[in-house]
Amino acid sequence: MAWFRRTKAGINTELNDQIDVPKGHWIKCKECASTVNRRELQRNLLVCSECGYHFPMSGMEYYRLLFDDAEFEVFDTNLVSQDPLEFTDRKPYPKRLAEAHRKTGLTDAATGAMGKIGGHPTSITAMDFKFIGGSMGSVVGEVISRAIKRAYTQETPLVIITQSGGARMMEGALSLMQLAKTSAHLTRLHDKGLPLIVVLANPTTGGVTASYAMLGDIHLAEPGALIGFAGPRVIRETMGQDLPEGFQRSEFLKEKGFVDQIVSRAEMKSRISQLLDLLLEPAAG
Repeated sequence: MAWFRRTKAGINTELNDQIDVPKGHWIKCKECASTVNRRELQRNLLVCSECGYHFPMSGMEYYRLLFDDAEFEVFDTNLVSQDPLEFTDRKPYPKRLAEAHRKTGLTDAATGAMGKIGGHPTSITAMDFKFIGGSMGSVVGEVISRAIKRAYTQETPLVIITQSGGARMMEGALSLMQLAKTSAHLTRLHDKGLPLIVVLANPTTGGVTASYAMLGDIHLAEPGALIGFAGPRVIRETMGQDLPEGFQRSEFLKEKGFVDQIVSRAEMKSRISQLLDLLLEPAAG
């Protein structure tokens, strides 16, 4: 029995409903505290013009950014998590799901899409942090697995955009099972010699980092993204000492070899297109 069910609910793709900023004309940047005009922020791909801080971007907006002419087909928006554990903390899990759906228009924290990047047919799956912190439950694992399967059955490259607080505790071991499930599908992608490019957005933590986020052929990261397993506060308290400056940020991880390149949002499409040109170039002879 699958721990998800189909629904006819659609997905809200309006720009104003997708960006993760409050309503109003002015927004305070979380990084530099500058006051930024909301329309200017939209035009600048949700990047602060003063300090370069990358505000969270929805999966749908990443698709519009990356796919040629913003043309793509979205999949798997009809899968909805159930509540096999009848989980309740401050509120019942079904209520959390319903509230997240009303807030975002999404049915869960990941979607998949197909289109072309630089002329190359490509499968992309993107996570949305606004849906329960981008947590990975059974539906997220299924959506990502299906995106991987589309890539290796249609013989296209795969791009995964990660932004997540980790595994979804409301689903217990069912959530942790998704680490193995998605990794097994990636093995089949690898066996076919098809490339995986992972885009690490802020934040990428927990079980997502412990699985598909770190299994790419190439790892790109947005500037300043928090990337790690446990958060810096937990590590600091466990070790009982201060952490290095910039610890677990994308720039720190690039120095340590966990990230290949740091790419701004404005350059992301052209960089991925260049990489696909190189990775998919026919072998000589």
